[in-house]
Amino acid sequence: MQTRTDQEPRAENGYRLPPPALQAIVDAPQPPRWLPSPRRDLALLLHVPPLPPISALAQPELRLAGLRIHTRARAACRFDLAAALCLRPIAEGEPQPILGLPPDLAVADAAWSADQRHIAFTHRDPAGEGTQLWLVDVSSRRATRLPTPPVHSVFDAGFDWLPDSSGLLLRLSVGAGAAPPAAAARVPVTMASQRAPQARGLRTYADLLRNEHDAALLDHYATAQLALADLAGRCTPVGDPGLLASASPSPDGRALLVQRVCRPYSYQVPIQRFARDIEVWDRQGRVVHVLARLPAAEQLPRGHDAVPAGPREVHWRADEPATLAWVEALDGGDPARSAVHRDALMVCAAPFDAPPRCLVRLPLRHASVVWGDGSTAVITERWWRSRSLAHWRFAPDDAALEPVRIFDGSLEDRYADPGAVVTWPDAAGRPRLLRTASGHTFWTGPGASPEGERPFIDRWDLGSGQRERLFRSGADGFEQPVCPLDPEGRSWLVTRESPDSPANHCLRTLGLETPTVLTQHPHPTPAWREVVRRHLAYERRDGVALHATLYLPPGYDAGRDGPLPTLLWAYPMEYQSSAAAGQVGGSPQRFRALSWWGPEAFVALGYAVLDDPGMPIIGSPDTPANDSFIAQLVANAEAAVQALLRLGVAEPGRLAVGGHSFGAFMVANLLAHTRLFSAGIARSGAYNRSLTPFGFQSEERHYWQAREVYRAVSPFDHAERIEAPLLLIHGEQDPNPGTFPMQSERMFAALQGLGREARLVMLPHEGHRYAARESILHMLAEMSDWLQRHLRPA
Repeated sequence: MQTRTDQEPRAENGYRLPPPALQAIVDAPQPPRWLPSPRRDLALLLHVPPLPPISALAQPELRLAGLRIHTRARAACRFDLAAALCLRPIAEGEPQPILGLPPDLAVADAAWSADQRHIAFTHRDPAGEGTQLWLVDVSSRRATRLPTPPVHSVFDAGFDWLPDSSGLLLRLSVGAGAAPPAAAARVPVTMASQRAPQARGLRTYADLLRNEHDAALLDHYATAQLALADLAGRCTPVGDPGLLASASPSPDGRALLVQRVCRPYSYQVPIQRFARDIEVWDRQGRVVHVLARLPAAEQLPRGHDAVPAGPREVHWRADEPATLAWVEALDGGDPARSAVHRDALMVCAAPFDAPPRCLVRLPLRHASVVWGDGSTAVITERWWRSRSLAHWRFAPDDAALEPVRIFDGSLEDRYADPGAVVTWPDAAGRPRLLRTASGHTFWTGPGASPEGERPFIDRWDLGSGQRERLFRSGADGFEQPVCPLDPEGRSWLVTRESPDSPANHCLRTLGLETPTVLTQHPHPTPAWREVVRRHLAYERRDGVALHATLYLPPGYDAGRDGPLPTLLWAYPMEYQSSAAAGQVGGSPQRFRALSWWGPEAFVALGYAVLDDPGMPIIGSPDTPANDSFIAQLVANAEAAVQALLRLGVAEPGRLAVGGHSFGAFMVANLLAHTRLFSAGIARSGAYNRSLTPFGFQSEERHYWQAREVYRAVSPFDHAERIEAPLLLIHGEQDPNPGTFPMQSERMFAALQGLGREARLVMLPHEGHRYAARESILHMLAEMSDWLQRHLRPA
């Protein structure tokens, strides 16, 4: 990790340590994750350590075509690996250990078989033997390694259960030899662009291929062999090796849907937009149907609602033995083109010799589909530009029945959100629309309301439209549905928390007043149990309602103790209506957790913390929000500061502002355009919008269409106005489009050249969101020192 000064005390490895109170928050224990079984009577508990060491992030990796490949494991780089597994009955009983697990367990993915007799999981061997496949016999609770070749999991988990639970469809690693060497003399790389007046330019993607050697490395590390394996681990290869972006068995297990990435590879887009073949194979690897051979999608029409032409989101229809389903744009993928219908949901059944059939034509863009049976399915559409959202009910097997819109609303209107339809795994393990014997469906959602979020369970008769609220989280806690525990939806697995108690799993029987508590996790940071959390409601000067969460140290009294040094932490959000911008988010009944990632941890050091003060930027389809970004941002910040001053919690001269990503962009702008803050903290941000010329966040115009807007909102263009000290932190390997590490380096160079006080910290091996324990501790140490230096009295 590089900094511009080297005078601070450091740990033995060169990383700094924050005050003990912040270290305790970083190292607080985490509860296990639950993976319910298909019949919902058992759960696999996965214990994931809070944070991996920096040595895990420093493992050899390649960054190719938007992928980050762990070269020894032939897997996607991940750091959320489970270090312990156990089983437990959901309704009653204690966790039961699984026998025979390997030492130094590192579980990447786990999945139940549909018959619930086994659990498959992948273990990343620390000795460098690749990714191993293991099987748990549920009845004996014993794990056994299957003698298959190493599993390849660059694109996905690397395995799928066969529908009859007799075995697994695997992606196996191939080409274990030495990687291809770089050529002694490199050859020119050529890219071309064709005239396309409506084309949208390319976003600033990271980790793209640069030359033919990169392409050869991609072939070497991303090529996999498809294989069928039985429960003893005996493998039968299927087809030829290739860059298999995805492979899944049909619900009847007789066919395989395979997507293969094809050459020529693109140097302009990540692998998700490379050319690909979409095919159906039989179990011997023979191609029995070609759905599409798609070219690279290097250019799309303009707008967030633009999509590539041709089949997309191809999958098996869950309620049919072997029927392909996919979506195709009816407007050529161009949102600027006038069209009554934008997308069509298509199907084609085995043996795939009949023309495709259109099930639904959608006025907006397809978002998702949940299959039930031939009489009922639910499809969702959305349109970003107008923030429109709609749910439709349709009958897949009855062309005479027109689809019925069952909900029509706005993506921004959280109060009216109907939630999401609930599914239940069928006999093949596929998620299907859960319908009771009487034909009712269930929907769950966050239940946003003026008093905060109160999650709900609704029963909805999609035929009559009658909807009944079966459950709503009470005012004495925050209860969130996880999944139903029976097909009639009488009992549910939920999590329940309160301001003083962390989330615990409970069994909620509908109709009974209180749930049955299943777990009792201790408070992770008991020393800070008495932290005060308050919801603040205030107004912007133009009348827009704003909200924030205020954290105060235990026992603090403004009248007695006076103002505190205060940290505001925010993230701007774009809206198209003042009403939506003023809606309340979160819940006062949630656990008062002190997260090391957000700002609330600093209440442990005696700061007042204003978390997520409203930063709405309100526009319309005809008036882009960024045209008034700075004015609205300043008005939001002024309103938040005035609310704090009225409470007597804060005082001028001892206020800092911080944010991550787009929040960091906000920080630099507020320091340039206001004098509200004495210091700023900007993590992993972008500051020069000419370096993201084809859009950022929700901005659809490119730089040459809105040159003055891009310059007006770029704090780099106004760096000379920044007077307050600015701390810049960035991960050296940030892959996020638009927040290349160069953004922080150039912003620091500008401030340094202008003689402003600034500090730049680059974290080795880290991406957009930092992962290693050492990095997090160092980040907190830097932030703590910065606030101490600039907010505390002399």
